[in-house]
Amino acid sequence: MGSFSIWHWLIVLVVVLLLFGRGKIPELMGDMAKGIKSFKKGMADDEDEKPAKTVEHQADEAIETPKSSKKKAG
Repeated sequence: MGSFSIWHWLIVLVVVLLLFGRGKIPELMGDMAKGIKSFKKGMADDEDEKPAKTVEHQADEAIETPKSSKKKAG
């Protein structure tokens, strides 16, 4: 009673095919494969980019901008 026989698996297979249809399962698997490839590509692109500036660098640039505009005006 604890293990499933071949008939149990055949019934499960028939129910799955009836619910999803014959062409729907390969379509779902193809979509999942595209998603995985896209995720891997995105991860590889993140590693190739140069490191982002920290908050300290952005603060320094914000402080320098008004000083440099005053020098140009004066």
